[in-house]
Amino acid sequence: MTSAPALELRNVSAAYGRIEVLHNVSFSVPAGCVFALLGSNGAGKSTIHKVASGRLAPTDGCVHVAGIHINGADPDQIARAGVCTIPEGRGIFPNLTVAENLRMMTYAGTVKFKDVEERAFARFPDLAERRKQLAGSLSGGQQQMVAMARALTTEPSLLLLDEISIGLAPLIVGELYELVRQLRDEGISILVVEQFAQTALAIADYAAVISHGTIVAVGQPQDIADEVSAAYLGGVA
Repeated sequence: MTSAPALELRNVSAAYGRIEVLHNVSFSVPAGCVFALLGSNGAGKSTIHKVASGRLAPTDGCVHVAGIHINGADPDQIARAGVCTIPEGRGIFPNLTVAENLRMMTYAGTVKFKDVEERAFARFPDLAERRKQLAGSLSGGQQQMVAMARALTTEPSLLLLDEISIGLAPLIVGELYELVRQLRDEGISILVVEQFAQTALAIADYAAVISHGTIVAVGQPQDIADEVSAAYLGGVA
């Protein structure tokens, strides 16, 4: 028996006010895979991320997580269904320490802070040395590590990543995407929203290209190379 996709969008449209920005979008993220959503600035990538995470309700179509219809569910309900989101900009609390940022993940559930710290610092040893440092004083890469460490303490089944490479040095980006690969190997399904195509395609099992709010190609990375190039005005970003 084939398992349901970790995430599925069926003919989804979405708008900001009267301006429709997604038009009849359909794709699915198979369980246990990395799915890269690619496109240039303004193509609609982050809007799909908002729809999938419950932060923006679609105006038409359906969103399913593990076969369950989630239209109208609030972000808290979606999080309890095993979905965890790391938004563009990281979403950390800059005036709290690293440890206090991690502690925030204990208030909505039964997980103990000690367990949260152990999981986070085992995966990100550099953060253990900075547990009392204000998150806002960390480097961009370290802040992204805090965001990912905090997210992973929830042990999600589906991880939604939005532009995690923005503003980071290539070496740090490589380390973060190696972590994404490891998470996939651990069985976590991952939707990667990314402007820099080569970075995401290097680890993706499947990918989709979006242009002007419309999906123009879906498939394995090697099968959509031409569409990726066209989306980036003649060259892969």
